[in-house]
Amino acid sequence: METLKNLYRWQQDLDTSTTMPVLFMGHGSPMNAIEENDFVDNWRKLALEIPEPKAIVVVSAHWETRGTAVTAVEKPHTIHDFGGFPQALFDVQYPAPGDPELAEFIKEALKHYTPVELNHIWGLDHGTWSVVKHLYPLANIPVLQLSLDYTKPAIYHYELAKELQLLRKKGVLIIGSGNMVHNLRMVAWDKLNQPGFGYDWALELNDTFKRNILEGNHQAMVNFENFGQAGKYAIPTPEHYLPLLYILGLQNKHDEVSFINDVAVGGSLTMTSVMMKTN
Repeated sequence: METLKNLYRWQQDLDTSTTMPVLFMGHGSPMNAIEENDFVDNWRKLALEIPEPKAIVVVSAHWETRGTAVTAVEKPHTIHDFGGFPQALFDVQYPAPGDPELAEFIKEALKHYTPVELNHIWGLDHGTWSVVKHLYPLANIPVLQLSLDYTKPAIYHYELAKELQLLRKKGVLIIGSGNMVHNLRMVAWDKLNQPGFGYDWALELNDTFKRNILEGNHQAMVNFENFGQAGKYAIPTPEHYLPLLYILGLQNKHDEVSFINDVAVGGSLTMTSVMMKTN
């Protein structure tokens, strides 16, 4: 009975006047959580341009599971899923609340597409809190994570996102957090401080991604294996790319596209972020 009450609350809490934007955030290094730079400054400005959400759902590159899961804890813990960084980064806590009722609603909304596990163990990984802490530093907005099922092809993630379109009408901000171009093995560490440095293949493919997004050519983005050798360099493993497909799947015909932090870092990474916003 309690579950039905929770589902009823979210079903009734329907704002038909505002459609929330959707964001793909190029999150880059965990150090962006504590550094002051153009990336985080632009994230802060972005939060001022959009309506304050009732809740946030993040698809992070750093939570891969067998099967699809959503966090359903009241107080998600801050996960420090990295090593070799300063203690100041490990000291960061982002004590945003969760929303088990919203997790139940998401499970119900997706039941005809895929079974969803309500996860009571996972918290907020750095793909989530390193970005969201700059958007909403008061940590007063509920934050959930939706996992990446690593057993599924790209089209599964794209089509799953379409099933979440209703959340945009309920004041929920959906964020995909990863990087369009992400190859740590090919990073030019000696050029990390050279603004905008990118290998030719990284810059060309990043431009191709943006062109496809602007033209609404989602099929090309889903079939990323067809990007040839440049695609293999840019997407050696898919987990940082797949969150972008969720944002594309959530796009509606009235959305305008804009790009934020559209620069390369260290040769083989791009921080390019995307906002889909209905004006």
